[in-house]
Amino acid sequence: MRFTNPKHSLSTLDPSGESPVSLLPTTPEDMWHAHNLIAPSDLLRAHAIRKVVTTGSTGSTTSDRVHTDLTIRVQSVFFDPAASSLHVSGTVCQENQYVSLGQHHTLDLELNRPFQLWKRSGWDSVALKMLEEAVAEDTGEAMCAVVMQEGLANICLITEFQTVVKQRVESNIPKKRAGGSASQGGMTSFYEKTLSTLLRTVDFSTPRPLLLASPGFVAQDFRGYMQSEGQKRTDKKLQRIAKDAVVVHSSTGYVHSLNEVLKSPEVQATMRDKRFTGETSLMDQLYDRLRNDDGRAWYGAKPVERAVKEGAVGRGGGVLLINNKFFRSLDIKTRKRFVALVDKVKEDGGEARVLSSDHESGQRLDALGGIAAILTYPIYDLDEDEVEESEGVEGGNEAAEEGAMII
Repeated sequence: MRFTNPKHSLSTLDPSGESPVSLLPTTPEDMWHAHNLIAPSDLLRAHAIRKVVTTGSTGSTTSDRVHTDLTIRVQSVFFDPAASSLHVSGTVCQENQYVSLGQHHTLDLELNRPFQLWKRSGWDSVALKMLEEAVAEDTGEAMCAVVMQEGLANICLITEFQTVVKQRVESNIPKKRAGGSASQGGMTSFYEKTLSTLLRTVDFSTPRPLLLASPGFVAQDFRGYMQSEGQKRTDKKLQRIAKDAVVVHSSTGYVHSLNEVLKSPEVQATMRDKRFTGETSLMDQLYDRLRNDDGRAWYGAKPVERAVKEGAVGRGGGVLLINNKFFRSLDIKTRKRFVALVDKVKEDGGEARVLSSDHESGQRLDALGGIAAILTYPIYDLDEDEVEESEGVEGGNEAAEEGAMII
């Protein structure tokens, strides 16, 4: 993602949000960043195709599809990670010859087409951080992971910000019998299908890490199949991919096994500088402390807010873990409430991590209501005198109830 005006930068940004920011998405990852930047009540201007019906002098009607630029007040945002497509719906707030004020329209943001964004409630610290990540030049390379078992393979791309299942491969494997020729032939066919799908859906023109994970020896055998195919085809690129692939154990071939894959020592060593391995490690710490009930881990909006207010999530190991859905609430007061929480933690010298539900670590945090904290010192009474409330934080409050025990 880059600014379309070379004179624009983070330092020249109007913090009030009254002036637009013009951005150009150039990669699929940029569409994910745009999804996080654009929130309800923002103003968005982009290219649009509108169906226009005209009535002739004889009363006959004709319809045409016209290209125009529309400005809408955002009401909802839908992101399809597999297709890297972003659809933003809202009401027109700047009329032209084709549309009137208040009409509904859905803008389809596309790669290499610029858009303008106004933050009418201002650029808060969380939104600024998201913009900084969006326009950063060094975004790193996505890691490819194939999580597999006999007859099943999930081919995923893991970036610093999201996990995308690119393709699912399924194949019937005959049951093992004496001799095992049919079963072996079935596995060979499965490996062939998985390899062709992998090379078709993932770009290895520039080197990227490849993880192969499975129970038993399926991943190891698949790596051997890749090596043998590379030699048979005299394909140096395939030989390099197979040689550099890291084989790790997983309990199943399903996507949820990525949790254990990402915290394996082999992956930690390969991806030690990547953001998502750090988030996985923090979630592991949180769950361990919750199980030990040592008073230094809490989840739920109320207990976490009380801990932050008391300065217990500050310098010396304090960490706030919060899901990005809280910053996409339709209620501006709710968004400001959690932005203030992030700011307070940073002021106290603690660390604030905004996790995405598109990533495994964010999904684990979702199970705790989307907000949790690791404290610098133990507190055992943060949930005392708290009554279960029906009001909650929009976009995830249902689950964000007080608690500090996991069984």
